[in-house]
Amino acid sequence: MKPKSVTLDDVARQAGVSYQTVSRVLNQAAHVSAKTRDKVEQAMAALNYVPNRVAQQLAGKQSYTLGLATTELALHAPSQIASAMKTRANQLGFNVVISMIDNLSLSACRTAVNELMSQRVDGVLINVPLSNDDAGVIAQLCGDLPVLFLDVDPQADVFKILFDPHCGAEQGVEHLLALGHQKIAVLTGPLESISARLRYEGWLSTLAKHQITPCAIQHGDWSAASGYQQALLLLNQPVRPTAILIANDQMALGVLRAVHEFGLRVPEQISVIGYDDTEDSAFFFPPLTTIKQDFRLLGHESVKRLVDHLHHHGDKQQSSLLLPTSLVERHTTSKPGESAVSQEALSQELLRIARQLSPR
Repeated sequence: MKPKSVTLDDVARQAGVSYQTVSRVLNQAAHVSAKTRDKVEQAMAALNYVPNRVAQQLAGKQSYTLGLATTELALHAPSQIASAMKTRANQLGFNVVISMIDNLSLSACRTAVNELMSQRVDGVLINVPLSNDDAGVIAQLCGDLPVLFLDVDPQADVFKILFDPHCGAEQGVEHLLALGHQKIAVLTGPLESISARLRYEGWLSTLAKHQITPCAIQHGDWSAASGYQQALLLLNQPVRPTAILIANDQMALGVLRAVHEFGLRVPEQISVIGYDDTEDSAFFFPPLTTIKQDFRLLGHESVKRLVDHLHHHGDKQQSSLLLPTSLVERHTTSKPGESAVSQEALSQELLRIARQLSPR
């Protein structure tokens, strides 16, 4: 026999309040005391009450669901952002449904957003690289539905929250220049990605400010495999770099392996600096110097701002937010040749001893 579903009336009786009060708690309405809200939530937990979201949607009410259109979740950054979004949304009484796109095109993004809107979400988060024009198309597609972008140009005329790309790029370049590096190579992400292109432009402009041109440039696809492959090309250039700026930590992992297989030492013979500060980067060998982007903060703040908008029924074109980056200095950067001289001296000393010990 099918068990009887728990209703709002059951919750009201358990909590000793009215049906309307339970409804107000469910809908996160104002004018409900903390004590009453706690009683209702305890009654829901005791009865294992599950809100009927479908019925709420059919009744034209809020679904308390946010939609996320995102790029490949196998990559660290998108997965960390999505995880933080779901955590924060749950804290605020919202669910998150995800539509993942398999290619970086406007058509794929439109399909993902249409899929989310068909589930009657209350707002949409877009973590897909989009040009200014394409972001405008998606915003128009969403109509009155609030939409927040996470991977667009800072100049895009849409509601957005981003890390400051120029700040992060500048921090990496200035760190290497302060150490005395002049022969600097760059390994970008795929340039169809807005964030990859902005980091690349930031590197070039900061280097140009110091009258420096990259000694080599290669383009990866964010993966460790591409970092490895492109690093081999960088290391085979006529002018070998003493340092490499890399657009994310996963590619930096591949670079570290390539440098090792090439017979060079990090950081004594070549410095490596990543971008993102993913959780694993502190456990690379050597531990990676990188530019930190707090993905948990981005995920939490984006959900908070979208939910705040829903609660206050504000203008969809809210003020945007640029989040800061910071340099995390570990053990993959040093002055060029800082330890190479002492290593060379050690080799000469060992050779001298070997000659003394060899039979005449």
